[in-house]
Amino acid sequence: VQLQAYGGGLVEPGGSLQLSCAAHGDNLALYAVAWFRQAPGKERESVSCVSRVDDATFYSDAAKGRCTVSRDIAKTTVTLQMNSVKPEDTAVYYCAVGRPILSAITHASMYYYWGHGTQVTVSS
Repeated sequence: VQLQAYGGGLVEPGGSLQLSCAAHGDNLALYAVAWFRQAPGKERESVSCVSRVDDATFYSDAAKGRCTVSRDIAKTTVTLQMNSVKPEDTAVYYCAVGRPILSAITHASMYYYWGHGTQVTVSS
């Protein structure tokens, strides 16, 4: 499975942006899809996940209330909508797919296909 993440860029604090993840070579509906991010000098962290069971969604504390993850109707793309962005949201954002158990859905080790990442920079 090849994943393509797109939609990153430069956005002002308080603004919004939408990241998308598309898969080539397999059907995203078969997998849980997660968004992770890694800021310079920091470890990779989970942002949000959508399970392959009932499309249940999960958010990190930093993302709750500001982000929404969703699959499109055809389940070929997963989108992360980010609102009220902050400078601390600046990072490279990665989408990843896997079949984790729900209790480990936010664990990066549970995902075995990763996209190359898209840079998000929040700055005025």
